[in-house]
Order: sequence, then C-alpha cells, then structure tokens
Amino acid sequence: MRKNILLIIILFCGFSITLHAQTKNEARALFQEGNFKEAKEAYANLLAKAPNQSEYNYFFGRTCLELRDYPEAIDPLLKASKRNYQDATFYLAWAYNQNYQYEKAIDTLENYIRLQKRRRKDTQKEEEMLAEIRKNFRMLKGVEQVCIIDSFIVDKENFLSSYRVSNESGFLYMYNEYFNQTEPHEGTVYESERGNKIYYADKDEQGTYHIFNRNRLLNEWGPQRRLPDIINDSVDTNYPFMATDGITFYYASKGKESMGGYDIFVTRYNTQTDGYLRPENVGMPFNSPYNDYMYAIDEFNDLGWFVSDRFQPEDKVCIYVFIPNRIKQTYNFETMNPDELVQIAQLRNIRKTWTDEALVQKALDRLAQVIHEKPKEKQKVDFTFIIDDNHTYHFLSDFQSDNAKTLFQKQQQFSRDFIEQKNNLETMREQYQNGAQTVKDQLRPAILDLEKRVNEMYTQLTELIKDIRRTEKQALK
Repeated sequence: MRKNILLIIILFCGFSITLHAQTKNEARALFQEGNFKEAKEAYANLLAKAPNQSEYNYFFGRTCLELRDYPEAIDPLLKASKRNYQDATFYLAWAYNQNYQYEKAIDTLENYIRLQKRRRKDTQKEEEMLAEIRKNFRMLKGVEQVCIIDSFIVDKENFLSSYRVSNESGFLYMYNEYFNQTEPHEGTVYESERGNKIYYADKDEQGTYHIFNRNRLLNEWGPQRRLPDIINDSVDTNYPFMATDGITFYYASKGKESMGGYDIFVTRYNTQTDGYLRPENVGMPFNSPYNDYMYAIDEFNDLGWFVSDRFQPEDKVCIYVFIPNRIKQTYNFETMNPDELVQIAQLRNIRKTWTDEALVQKALDRLAQVIHEKPKEKQKVDFTFIIDDNHTYHFLSDFQSDNAKTLFQKQQQFSRDFIEQKNNLETMREQYQNGAQTVKDQLRPAILDLEKRVNEMYTQLTELIKDIRRTEKQALK
C-alpha cells in the first residue's frame, strides 16, 4: 500500500514538473512572439506559484512595459534587478522613467552603466536612454500651468467627430473623409477658414506618415508640397493644425524629441524664408509617455483641444479641453510637492489644474454652448481673394469690373506657374543637398537661374495682384 502511495506521489510530482516546464516554455514563447497580453497572464500565473522567481518577475515586468502598464512594471523588475537577472536593471530604469520617477531612473541607469563599463560592455544604448530620461526630467521641471476644464473618453477610431472647433479656426477632417478614400488611413486634414489651404498627413510606401500642404487656385488644388525635414523626419508625423495667425503651426510626431509615441510640437512659419523655425516640444502636461496629438486652438471660443491615449484601453482615447494661455507660465519645481506635480503632469485629476473656479465655469459654459449648438455648415467657395478690408471675393461673379475679372483669371494661371516653378526649385535644392559633389556642380547653375526666375515671377505676381485690386476698387466707387 505504501509503495502504491509513494508511486502516486512520484508520478504527481513528475507531472507537476512537466506541466510547470511546459507553462514556462509557453510563456516565453508567447513573449518572443509578441503576444504580450497572453504572456502577461501566463507569467502572472507562474508568479502566483513562485513570487520571488527572478525570471518570472523579469518577463512579467517586460510585458507590462510592452503593454504600457507602467505602474505594474516596477515591482517585478526591481525584484529581478536585485538578483542581477539579465538586463532587468536597464528596464527598471525605463519603468521609473515611464512613471515620471526620473531621479530614481537616472540613479538606477547610471549605476547600471558603471557596472557595464567595468565589464567592458558597450553602453551606447544605455547612454542614449539616460540622455532621454534627463530630457524628460527637464520637462517635469517645466510643467505648464494650464487649466484643463474637462475631459471625456471616446472611441479612438472616430475621435475627431467629438471636436467642436469653430469655423473661424478652420476645419478638421480624417484623411479618408476629406479625400473620399477607403483604405485604412490614420491621417488627418486641416483646412483653413477660407478654404484656400490644406495641411494633411499621408503615408509613404513604407507606411510612414508625413505632412504635406496644398494651395487652392480657382476651383482646383495645386500640387502637394511636403513640409521640410525639420518637421517631417523618418518617423510618423501627423495631426496638423495652423493657428488663425497663419504662422503658428502645431503637429504631432514620434521623433527623438518625443517622450514616447506621438508628442505635440509647435513651430512657426517664416514668411521671409518660406520655411519653418525649429519645432519645440510643447511639454507637460500636454505630452506624456503615451500618444498625445491633435492639438487645436479655437481662438473664437477661447478653448483648446488635444487628445491622448494615456491610461486608456487600446480602442479608447481621452479628449482634453483647456483654456489657452496667452503667456506660458510653469509650476515652481523647487517648492511644489513632487507627487502633486507628477499628478498634474499626468492629468490624473484635472481639478488640480483649476486655480480660478469662476474662470473655469465661464469656460465650461462656452464648451457646453459649442457642444450643444448645431455646427455651422462649411461655406462652399471657389476661391478667396481680398480686395480690401470690406470686400473679400469667393466667386468670379463677385467682380464688378470685367477688366479686374480678366486680370484675376490671368493671375490664377500665373499663380499655378509660379507654384510649379517653386516646387521645381525645392526639388532641385533637395537633390543638391543630398547629392554628391558632381551632382552639386551640375545643379548649381540651374538652381541659380531658377531662383532668379522665381524671384522675378514673385515680383510680377505681386504687381498683378495690386492691379486687380486697383482696377476693382475703381469699379466699386
């Protein structure tokens, strides 16, 4: 009898060891295949049986990072790090970073780098991450004092339908809606109030999004123009918005200056050089280790909008509405409670950003009005041409002078030619910049000739526009 019992115990233990091994191998396979949800569950089951096992803690922490469950990642990675399991310390530093615990992240990573150097290991990756963490720490020291008046969770797929930006600030569309396409596309389109300019994101053959713009000429759009590399990099760039001043330009990018995923950036158009100033990250609390994008300012209603997937399920996002600042002011990092500052930066509780209840209530009243009122229909126009402060034309029939109308039609054709030559010049400049010395030698004379021609055309175009206005004003007297 005893032998039978002993045999049963041995068989049961052997079965348990085999089942454990299979579960461990399956969990590792799920992780390596990128099935992080299933891998997290598998390692959670393993940790329930062996809570201090280094390997299980390490991979559970790694799955949390992959799934952006950042708070859950710290404890298991800390356990694995204390036992020096693989590169757990490296990922622990990253987990601290993603939880805004930057001083811990810096200390942890600096110690790890020193250890790796003693082992004569390459630390380039770690040094790059340390620079990124320090950059994020500087952002935390400059959290903007902005009043977030409201937030609401919507479906990620059609979040833009929840925006209520006034027509005076322009129009926002999803790419497929605007261009009547059906292929999966995450790009958005901004169209100016006058309908004479659009900025939009489109993807290249590799599926990377870049921002382009087009100008409207009569009843058709001119050729597309890719915004310069200072905005478009080798990463996704999307969600454009031009302020009503026609100079301040907002967009989102996954570039090296991003905290993680999409970050919101701002730049300004330089009319003299027909270029853009170096973009700046708008910082916290607008940006986070998650995806933050579609920043829009409605000056008419004095409301700002942006969207984030921070702390949200995969198919949801949170839209935040705020009162735009005229002048940027930041919290005092030295005097504030660190935990409270992190909560404000994360927007865990938007009421912590409220300093003037009366101001908030007025903004909430404006928000309620724009949400409940029926959106104005977009005015369909053929073009926008300003005669003077009191007269803006949108149709050929608006002209009172036949001579002015003829000059305007001539100007529209001339504008097409001018834009085409400008685009040719931009293409040649890019070829010159990226080409070998022989290519540069060949292109230099042609670029100089074309620059001269474009400048001449610009002068002619300017004089033609003056003639149109002068002729039409005589008819209006």
